[in-house]
Amino acid sequence: MSERDGREWRERQRQAVRAHADADARQRATEHAEAAELVAWFVAEATRRGLPTTRLVARGYDGRGRYRTRLTGWYVDRAETRAVDVAGRFHLLTVPGGLRARLFGVDPQPSPAPLIVGAGGRDGESIPLRTLLNRLLDDGADGPGSTTTAAAPRG
Repeated sequence: MSERDGREWRERQRQAVRAHADADARQRATEHAEAAELVAWFVAEATRRGLPTTRLVARGYDGRGRYRTRLTGWYVDRAETRAVDVAGRFHLLTVPGGLRARLFGVDPQPSPAPLIVGAGGRDGESIPLRTLLNRLLDDGADGPGSTTTAAAPRG
């Protein structure tokens, strides 16, 4: 293989990698937009049904500490590490923690909602976000004054 052939091959490889990365970024953006629409639908439906909100608490990365936040909303999972706030933002509620966090609380920043919660995790357990949100609405609908279940939007 000549030096020129080697350069052309490397350039083709670079272009292929770039094209693959661009396609992956477009797919991620589409999934995040669909998940954001799903979260917005959930907040509207939960508000319409009067699903009670709670003051959200973050946990330390090590799982031991609990830290106050200024957020109000609904926990999405049983571990209470993922939540949706009343403004329709998705939050991962794990933080570095420490003494300062214990004294002053924490301000977890919103993150893009995944369509599949737990995908890529080591335990192999994952569940569609739509299923979690519908479960939360159904569990909240068991109380007095519950209304019929509205179906989550299809993506």
